[in-house]
Amino acid sequence: MNKNKPSNPLLVTHHTLPVLLVDDEQHILLSYSVILRTAGINNILTVKDSLKVMPLLSKQDIGAVVLDLTMPHKSGDELLAEINLEFPNIPVIIMTAIDEVEKAVACIKSGALDYLVKPVEENNFVTAVKKALKLRDLQHDPETASPGDLEGLTGHASAFSSMLTKNRKMFSIFRYIEAIAGSLKPVLITGETGVGKELISRAIHEASRVNGSFVPVNTAGLDDTMFSDTLLGHKKGAFTGADKDREGMIVKASGGSLFLDEIGDLSELSQVKLLRLLEEHIFYPLGSDVQEQSDARIIASTNRDLKKRISEEKFREDLFYRLNVYHIHVPPLRERLEDIPLLLEHFLNDAAKTLKKKRPAFPPELITFLSNYSFPGNVRELKAMSYHAMAHHKKGILPINVFRSFIKEQGLFSKSRFLPLPQDIDTIFKAKGKLPTIKEAEEFLISEAMKRADGNQGIAASLLGLTRHALNKRLTRQSKF
Repeated sequence: MNKNKPSNPLLVTHHTLPVLLVDDEQHILLSYSVILRTAGINNILTVKDSLKVMPLLSKQDIGAVVLDLTMPHKSGDELLAEINLEFPNIPVIIMTAIDEVEKAVACIKSGALDYLVKPVEENNFVTAVKKALKLRDLQHDPETASPGDLEGLTGHASAFSSMLTKNRKMFSIFRYIEAIAGSLKPVLITGETGVGKELISRAIHEASRVNGSFVPVNTAGLDDTMFSDTLLGHKKGAFTGADKDREGMIVKASGGSLFLDEIGDLSELSQVKLLRLLEEHIFYPLGSDVQEQSDARIIASTNRDLKKRISEEKFREDLFYRLNVYHIHVPPLRERLEDIPLLLEHFLNDAAKTLKKKRPAFPPELITFLSNYSFPGNVRELKAMSYHAMAHHKKGILPINVFRSFIKEQGLFSKSRFLPLPQDIDTIFKAKGKLPTIKEAEEFLISEAMKRADGNQGIAASLLGLTRHALNKRLTRQSKF
């Protein structure tokens, strides 16, 4: 436990959190400290020895880190990876003399918010730091964020306006999309069902600012003939019933983006045709021996583990590497808990408009309850929950029970209904080399549930699968000992 950290992180803003400058050259630290102070950013810490960065971050809250890449002892690449893993809420700006596009893309993909090349123009440096501090504020702002909050955080805010988030990983994805937007090379988007992979693909298309259309194709369930006809089109007489030419989706996506959803389910023959399209940018419509050219960017998505599919010989390894030129993994909702209030408000408002109802208030305990749920269906499931709640609501405050009933009705109990217990539970099972007693295990579980539920017995009881009365009896019994 870090005793130096403030008790309520919601009260911390960039006005109190320092900017940490990390560089092995003292004159760089001094120069950029002066630039920030001149711009009104006075709370600054500097570190010359890269080995001291992680210990400092474990002791003190930091608003943003400005990090050099080439340093003795521990490189900036290593530090970026460690900060992203252990302190994912701290925005990191890379400031280096390495002027390479590949390096910039790699750093942004690894979680950097921005990449600046020395010598940095003063205004650009100040803007980047303010952007990072604004993101830090957004993460802790208890008020609902709006699409306008993306202004200044990304260069193409409109491309991401459909995605409500305060999550640092999501903002890193947005920055990565901006870094690769100008390329026409393929992008592979991975993530669980319902995380918003199509929204990400549309954002890539919008950020690219190409003239052509965004054309989505769901490849799940398509046999090779249907896939070929849908994607490549056909000529009149190609098969029975083909009484006229048909343009394929690849033609409709000319000058734009072709989005292939559920790519992991593609048949082997279809994989071969897609590989040729990616390698040579040519294709043959069904019934034609005249090749045609394609300039559409291919964006593919899957919720499958493609490396596992490759090991099972169900997906071509060469196709995987052709698709995986750029890779974006969209985090599940259980790793973006700060987004739940934003999304809930948005979906309830949408549902209220659709159903022509007045949107009711909901108890603050609802957020606590939802934050403990694992959301196997991710954002899509939260949307369905919200519409279900609005459809069944008649008057008064929106009750938590309507969300509980949705979970039961959908039969999702078998899919990790609530978030797993922390690894601390191992200490109980390993203590003194013996199993805990039923009483010890019960005390631990009740304590953990009450902690997660912020002391709310109703929510804690739900997490434990008990009635509130049964939990109350156990708490009363514990208090007597």
